[in-house]
Amino acid sequence: MSGKKILPFIVLFFLILPERYAQKISESFYPPYISDSLAVYLTPDKFDVTPNSEGDDTQALQNAIDEVEEKSKYGIVFIPEGEYEISGTVYIWKGIRVIGIGKNKPVFLLKENTPGFSGEENKYLFHFASNKPRKGQPIRDANPGTFYSALSNVAIVINDGNPSAVAVRSHFAQHSYISHVDFNIGNALAGIEEIGNEIEDCRFVGGKYGIIATKTSPSWPFLMIDCIFEDQKIAAIKTEEAGFTIVNSIFRNLPKAITVNPDRAERLFITRSYFENITGALLTISEEYNSTAQYSLKNVSCKNVRTLAAFRKSGKIIESPAAKFRIIDFIHGLQIDSLNAPSEIKTTFEYDNDYKQLKNYIKEIPPLPKDKEWMNIKMLGAKGNGIDDDTRIIKEAISKYDVIYFPTGRYKVKETIRLNKNTILIGLNPITTQLVLEEKLPEFSKEGSPLAVLETPEGGSNIITGIGVDPGLYNNRAVAVKWMAGRKSLMNDVRLLGGHGTYTASGNYVPIYNEYRTGDPLKDWDWDKQYWSLWITNGGGGIFKDIWTPNTYATAGLYISETSAPGKIYAMSVEHHVRNEVIIKNVSNWEIYALQMEEESAESPEALPLRIENSSNLLFANLYLYRVIRMKTPYPYGIIVSDSRDIEFRGIHVYSPTALSYDNTLYDINKNIYVREREIARLTVKGDESQQERYEVEKLVGGFEFITGAVLDDNGDVYFTDSRFKKIYKWSVDKNTLSTVKDLTFEPAALAFDKSGNLIITSAFGEAYSANLKNTDENLTPLKTIKPGEIMPRFAAHPSHLWRDEHDFLIITADSAACYPYSHSSYTMYFRNNSNPFEEYFISTDSSLIIPKYNDLNRAVALRYAVPGNEFYMADEFGQKTWKFKVKQNGMLADPHLFAEQGEHDVAVDSKGNVYIPAGDIYVYDNTGKLLKRIKVPERPTNVVIDGKKNLLYIAARSSIYIYKIKE
Repeated sequence: MSGKKILPFIVLFFLILPERYAQKISESFYPPYISDSLAVYLTPDKFDVTPNSEGDDTQALQNAIDEVEEKSKYGIVFIPEGEYEISGTVYIWKGIRVIGIGKNKPVFLLKENTPGFSGEENKYLFHFASNKPRKGQPIRDANPGTFYSALSNVAIVINDGNPSAVAVRSHFAQHSYISHVDFNIGNALAGIEEIGNEIEDCRFVGGKYGIIATKTSPSWPFLMIDCIFEDQKIAAIKTEEAGFTIVNSIFRNLPKAITVNPDRAERLFITRSYFENITGALLTISEEYNSTAQYSLKNVSCKNVRTLAAFRKSGKIIESPAAKFRIIDFIHGLQIDSLNAPSEIKTTFEYDNDYKQLKNYIKEIPPLPKDKEWMNIKMLGAKGNGIDDDTRIIKEAISKYDVIYFPTGRYKVKETIRLNKNTILIGLNPITTQLVLEEKLPEFSKEGSPLAVLETPEGGSNIITGIGVDPGLYNNRAVAVKWMAGRKSLMNDVRLLGGHGTYTASGNYVPIYNEYRTGDPLKDWDWDKQYWSLWITNGGGGIFKDIWTPNTYATAGLYISETSAPGKIYAMSVEHHVRNEVIIKNVSNWEIYALQMEEESAESPEALPLRIENSSNLLFANLYLYRVIRMKTPYPYGIIVSDSRDIEFRGIHVYSPTALSYDNTLYDINKNIYVREREIARLTVKGDESQQERYEVEKLVGGFEFITGAVLDDNGDVYFTDSRFKKIYKWSVDKNTLSTVKDLTFEPAALAFDKSGNLIITSAFGEAYSANLKNTDENLTPLKTIKPGEIMPRFAAHPSHLWRDEHDFLIITADSAACYPYSHSSYTMYFRNNSNPFEEYFISTDSSLIIPKYNDLNRAVALRYAVPGNEFYMADEFGQKTWKFKVKQNGMLADPHLFAEQGEHDVAVDSKGNVYIPAGDIYVYDNTGKLLKRIKVPERPTNVVIDGKKNLLYIAARSSIYIYKIKE
């Protein structure tokens, strides 16, 4: 091959794999001739390595990984073909990719009875970690900031006598993956423990489990595509809250396929997959009565599957209908059949006999070409140093060669790079291999139509993989990629540069904020100055996988327009834009899997995650919409739909650890129809829905940003906060007038009254104050705190809600376990069942009221009184539940019972004992937990308080106070 450099040491290790492994190891994905002068090669001339299974290679491999980290922090370690013995844990630091090359995959071998792999604690062969620690610092697990790490094109063989061995721990985030890896697990525990962004084309043979997973470190959905599981002893997958999105995968010869941990939810979507010879349940379902549990199987073939689904709590079983069948559709969870239909947690199941044979199995993601020459762009003269102009050389290469390989480097260009119809561009790490547009180019920086850095032709069959595209900061006409290639094209592992997770060539972090984290770091430029980062248009389609597009300077991360060509998106992260994340306009025939969006407080408090206009036949599976804990302002919509039809959402997760998540998950702007539910297994937009119905509530006063803290005084007047504006208001029921009670210097969070009528105010910083309402401008007293030993029986106020995403809402103790109906060893009860559950308490100035110092009191938007001998209700926001407690004589809570599978920020109880729970609208239950009705409200309610004397329900709903007359 012209310009091809075959490294001599690779020839030395063209080893034939032992026969015992050959049948379990798939074909090598990467050829032996990959050359990259900036990468590190694990070869005997540089490291003390013996690729023939005759010595311990653990330290040599670690040294190679460490060398990349020391040189550039981010980069590649190439593993030539051979067999390498591993005897301990190898740490893969943040941003480093370990990639096998050769005619055959390199094999990592854990020999029989290796010391350290038979203990009680799990031990890993490969452990993805955060940054390499400096001297004296501990090693940190991979986390939400661990980007660009990977393990690819290797085989891992675990021999007998290593029962606690796990091949890989991978709790990483964007642009990190495991691909083309064979896991021969034997009698060990698992192939992978903890998962991150995605895995592709992996095969798991043996082991107790193939994968053991909890939620990903950034709590985003997880993609698994083109994978095979066989012969696990307990189950292929054991999981909870991972957002498993499974495409085109095989499960066979198993006692169970997928089991969800007790008392935990999962958002699971499976499509175009195969299950054979499952002696137990294909799917074990937990949390079946809760909306956080979302289970979908679509177009799934089954052969010799004994049980389709087993439900943990109810014990319900759905047996397979035949020896061979195809699941057209199986859904369990909260379903909304159309925008006018009520929401209901239910199970639906449709099947036929159109079983698809495994012999027709074709991988969803096409392989890279091996029958064509990979032309190394540096061997043609490109510098890739970020300084010299490589435009001419790249354009000439495209005119001559179909497949162009880009080694590590930053390739500066000054013009649009247009591909031919068959052009393939290959890189292996998009943070270290980039096409970079020079700044302030005249053609790109003047006003005008969009102008692409990289452009594919209409109808092309292009592949772009492992490359970053940087449009610069000041080129306001720039679009990073304009994609018009057709249905047979592929974009994979591509980073649209700018924004979070951007690094210099030396591995240093590029600041994205000013020193106060309030705005753009540039003094002469602003965010939201460029066109879209990825623009798919003019009949563009194909497959888009593992794309990260967080450039705050772009007006949107993804814009799809004017196309009916089939398209599929897998594991795309679109984040941190000022106005739009994803725009879909005049589009049909697209499927979008594991799409995640995140909004930050500085740049995107007013960003709309998803806008769909004049589009049809769209599928979204495991769509995650997230607003960070730093958010200060609300936003009304997660999705806006206009003039569109036949759109199906299969798994929606709308969430924030603040009260400032999206008010409406979806809003049809033309028909004035909203969907408030935030956890949805299936939502269908048919397009023929009628306009929204009228409401039963009456508006009293409006014009606020975000009302919280609502509470009544003894006269029945309503006090509430507009927190960001640092104000407390009063609505007089006698005068029907509004007045300002307090104009503060801090943000108030929740309100209460003590026995003397003083107003208690908690702050967004977790402090508490008392205000004498007779002199509201001058009398503001910080509350003192007392220790548990000082407590006498007193009146208490607790938050009406908690956000506990680590599942520590409950801590089971010996006294409380019998009262908890679904006890499980992993549950904990936050309210310890003893007399001293908190370290400190605020105490009112008249000593009549105590407020326990919860560790997240600062985010409570309501305080409610706990009266000894009565019941107290509290919402578990994360779990979407409401719990009922008994109040002890000291005002503390005990004896938790699950009351309702619904909960958000507040709870109120009327004189009959009926319970009112705001969660999108207001759900009314009787005192046994039976749902009585749903009260529709024009805005999403936060607080509810009841005047029992007048049978009035006051509703604090975002910008307004509403009233509802309770029927006697």
